[in-house]
Order: sequence, then C-alpha cells, then structure tokens
Amino acid sequence: MAEPEQLTFEFDATKPIKGFPEIWWKGKHPYTSTQYFPAQKKERYGSSKEFVDKDGKTKNWINKIFWGDNIQVMSHLLKEFRGKVDLIYIDPPFDSKADYKKTVKLKGKTVQNDQNSFEQKQYGDIWSNDEYLQFMYERLILCRELLSDTGSIYLHCDYHRNHHLRMLLEEVFGAENFINEIVWKRRGGALNNFKSLGQLTDTIFLFSKNHDKYLFNSIKTKTTPEVIEYIKERFIYDDGDGRKYSRDPITNPSSTPTPSLIYEYKGYAPPEKGWAFSKTTMEEWDAAGKLYFPADKTQRIRRKTFLDEYQGQPLQNFWGDIYVINSQAKESLSYPTQKPEDLLERILSISSNPGDLVFDCFMGSGTTQAVAMKLGRRFIGADINLGSIQTTTKRLCSIQKEIESTLDKDDKFTGFEVYNVNNYDFFQNPVQAKELLIEALEMQKFDNGSVFDGEKDGYNVKILPVNRIATKADLEELKANLPFKTYAKRKEENPNEPVDKIMLVCMGHEPDLAGSFQLELSNWKFDIKIYDILLPENKQPLLLKRDSEAFIKKEGNKLVIKSFYPMNLMQKLSLEREKVDNWKQLTESVMIDWNYDGAVMEPTVMDVPEKDGLVSGVYEIPSNAGRIMVKITDLLSESLEVEVEVE
Repeated sequence: MAEPEQLTFEFDATKPIKGFPEIWWKGKHPYTSTQYFPAQKKERYGSSKEFVDKDGKTKNWINKIFWGDNIQVMSHLLKEFRGKVDLIYIDPPFDSKADYKKTVKLKGKTVQNDQNSFEQKQYGDIWSNDEYLQFMYERLILCRELLSDTGSIYLHCDYHRNHHLRMLLEEVFGAENFINEIVWKRRGGALNNFKSLGQLTDTIFLFSKNHDKYLFNSIKTKTTPEVIEYIKERFIYDDGDGRKYSRDPITNPSSTPTPSLIYEYKGYAPPEKGWAFSKTTMEEWDAAGKLYFPADKTQRIRRKTFLDEYQGQPLQNFWGDIYVINSQAKESLSYPTQKPEDLLERILSISSNPGDLVFDCFMGSGTTQAVAMKLGRRFIGADINLGSIQTTTKRLCSIQKEIESTLDKDDKFTGFEVYNVNNYDFFQNPVQAKELLIEALEMQKFDNGSVFDGEKDGYNVKILPVNRIATKADLEELKANLPFKTYAKRKEENPNEPVDKIMLVCMGHEPDLAGSFQLELSNWKFDIKIYDILLPENKQPLLLKRDSEAFIKKEGNKLVIKSFYPMNLMQKLSLEREKVDNWKQLTESVMIDWNYDGAVMEPTVMDVPEKDGLVSGVYEIPSNAGRIMVKITDLLSESLEVEVEVE
C-alpha cells in the first residue's frame, strides 16, 4: 500500500526570534502547523512555458491565481513551493476602519422604474486589535515558510498599523533581517483632516529571509524630486547642439596619491592625488568629446556628463515620484486601494530577476501579477474576494494579448490558470468533486478495484453522490459489492465486534440513512458513520456555490445567448425577470471554450468589452467544436458556467 502524501506542515513559529522584540496581544497563540487544502482548477488561459530553475533543471511553468482565504491557499502552496518563492509583496488590510465599496451600475440604457446602481461592498477593513494582530501573525509565518533563502518580503501599510506590523515582522523574520523602511509619498493622494496634518505617505517594510543571502538589485532613478532638482541645477551647459550636460570633477577619489594617475594632459596640471583614470582613458574620452577644457589652464579638466546618457542617482528609501491611481488613468480599474504599476515595477526590479517567482496573497486588482507578466517574472496570486479574481483575470488576459503580439514574447510567462481553494464547485463535475473530497478529508485513496474510495481514521470511506442529497437507493451498489467472505471470517473470530467500520460521505441525506443500511444487512454488525460535508460541526466544512440561469442555443453555425438571469445582481437592483429586456446590461464578460475537457475551461473566445460596452451575445461556432462550455460573468463578478449541447 502506498504511503499517504504529506498533508500537515509543521514549522517553528519562534525560530527566528533572538530574544526581544516581541509583540503581545490578548488571545495570542502560537501558530506551529497547518493543514493542506486541495485546489480545484477551473480555468486556463494560454499555455505553459519552459524555464530553467536555480538547480539548472528545465521545467514547465504556468502562472497561478487562487480564489480563497490566503491562509488556506498558502497551506496548499506549502506542498510544492515551500522555500521556493523569490519575492513576496503584500498590501494587506490597513485596519482603516472603513468598508471599501464599488459602485455597480447597469450598462447602456437604464431600466425604467428600477434601481439602476448600488454600492457593492468589496471587502471590510474593520478589526479589533487582537483579531487583526493574530490574522497578520499567522499569514506572515506562512509567507516566511514560502520564501527562499535569497527571497525578500515587502509589506505595504500606513499609519494605522505600521508600528505593530514592524514589530510582527521583526518577531517572525528576525530583527537582523530588516533591510529598509520605505516611505512612499502618495502624490495626489493626501488624506486631510481639519484637526491633524494631512496624511501623504504610506510605509513599505522590506525584510529578507536571510540577511546574508538576499537578492538586491541597486537601481538608479531620474524621477524623484531630489534628482529632478539636481538635474535642474547641474545640467545647464551645451555646446550649441542642444545636448545638455554637467561638468563633473575627475579627481582621484583615493585618500593617497596614485603615481600612475599623476600626469600632465594638454598643459593642464594633474590634481595633487592624480586624475580619476589613466592617460589612455583620458585620451579616449577626449576623442569622444566627453571632456571640458577651461580656457584658464590653472583650472582642472572636467568630464561632460550628458543628460541623455545620465542614468540618475541611486534610489533612496523616500519615494516621492510615483502617483496614486486616479479614475482617469489608463490602468485604472476602479478597484478600491488599487496600487500603481510603477510602484510594483520598482519593487520587482529591486528584489527579483527575470524568471523568478513572485507571490502576492492580497492580490486585489492584480497589479503585482500584471507587472510580473510584463517583466518576465513567474507569479502566483491569491485573494478571498471573487471580484478580485474576475478583475485580475480580465486584466491579465488583456496584457497577455498585448505581449503575444510583441517580439519579446518569448521572454515572458503569459499563461495562467485559475483555481478555487475551499470555494469548490461540485455541481459541474462530480468525478472531480470526489477527488477533491479525498484530498480535503485527508483520506488514503484506494485503487479503482475497491468498492470503497479510501480510508480515514480506521473507517472504509464511501463517497455518495455530491450533487444532491444521498438516498437509500444510493447504498444499493455498495451493499451488493461488500466483501462478505472477509466479513464471515471476522464474525467467526470476533462475533461481538463489527465486521467493518464504514464512513458514508454525503452532502445532505435522507433520515436514518445509517439505520437503513444496518437494517437491510441485519446478519452483519457494522459501525456506520455519516460525514455530511455541509454540517458546520465538522472540522472541515467545504464551501460550495450554486449558479444563476441562462438560456443558450445553437442557431445554424452560431451560438446565441438568449437570456441571462444573475439572481444576486437582480435582487440588489430590485429587478424582476420580466423587466430584463437586455441581459447584456447585466453582463461583464462572456468566455467560451469550444472543446471543454469536463474539468478546466480554456477559453478561446474572450468577449470583454470596455467600460460601458456590451458583449456580443452571438458567436460563430468553429468547425472543430466539440463539448462547449460558456462562462458568463455579471456586474458583481459572479459567474455562471453553462455546458451547451451541440449535435
């Protein structure tokens, strides 16, 4: 019998602490282990790409997006990615004491006599002190476990909690792994109060996993206010050709004279400790027109630094040159707390290289993932908000399309998959549901030849249909195939003991399901246990979702969406079916997979209109179409998946 896979991960929560500092709160408890959660692959966009890992091995990679609580997502990732993530950027809740909302409104013309828009809560940011600290403490520990030895983490916060979060980071990662406290002046984003100074800055803490090994790429900038002022003051000369330049000293920076650098050049005496470079280099720069010779030969030769060749000054920890997102910006997605791509581009450039793996478990609008795709990094993203998943998916599809049309597409990882973690959809594919349950319940799976699906806690497990409640009729196949010869031997050896321990896994069931099983096999004594995955008292209640409604049909060689009724959205709009005269006004996007494999969507039609544009609703069916799956997403970012029968 095969050994069960590792499904529980342990870690020493106190390992990095070298004494104090340590932050304490009421109800603080150690976080020393977590349990594996399976992931259900739902969608695939593009294909995987080969890359060479840090061990020199060639592997295939496709980026990953997860919908679920990030503590469960990271618990899932530990199985494959523990110690393999190169860079983590997180923009977690700030404890701003606010609910972040998005205005949802109908597209196109309005619907008479009905509410045309409403504010939809995207996520809440209201916490008690102890709840917030424990929440962040556990997630930072998992981030540390995922980071590689050369990896770093950037944590984005503001004045509400930066003092607590700095202490948490030092406790989890160790004070010796602190690298920088970055201050971002949110240009254009001041938060004013009549009784205090306006809030202009956010804080970004940078910590490494290992202060002796972390990756750091020093970069230069020409866009910070200080460098702009420097350019304005220094680059004031030109030779009549319009090229601005500064005149910079070329004196030997050493504290002691260097004989080989002490030479006269064109009648100009050397500095006391010599020039900054050899005579050969001086001649090369002279020939290239990069030297300035004063008319007075008692003065020094200076170097011309041309502005169009000037790379700027090394970046410091005050970032005042990056604007917040405004509603008119091209990259604006109207997503609460969306961060600018320039900010993430800078972070990824400093602490990762092309091909490195970047992770963001508070994904939001997907800025980290968008920038990673553009810069040729591999990425993983996660968010508990379904709106985040839909927004990010649309954003990445658009970038993917742009990159695929460029010449440098071979250097980019554009394919990505979308998974659910503990937001499982069991109703589309019961076969896949059984595999998910085997993983989620930590069962030891049996071979196909067994009447049982696996073993858990000493019980033989039978998974009953999961797309409806279990009935007595569902037990007939099991009863007919029980190993009665084995039972007879057990009964003879231990007549007072059960011949078998059986666990029936179901999603709701008829009354006295276990009793009827025992009654019909009264000659045999069983220990029967019912595990209803919908009951809250179970340690691992699985979260399921149901669908809205649509009517889709084939007309000639066209696939036509006749109607779409997103129930939650219609309820919020106080909109009844008979008043939905144009379902497109309720629709954000339509995606179609013409050859659905029964488990994972790979759309080739991605109908995602801009702003107030409407989807087409009519799509030409290709000649090679087989099993068709249509995904319709409404204005709440909730989706319906419909399989269409085609002769």
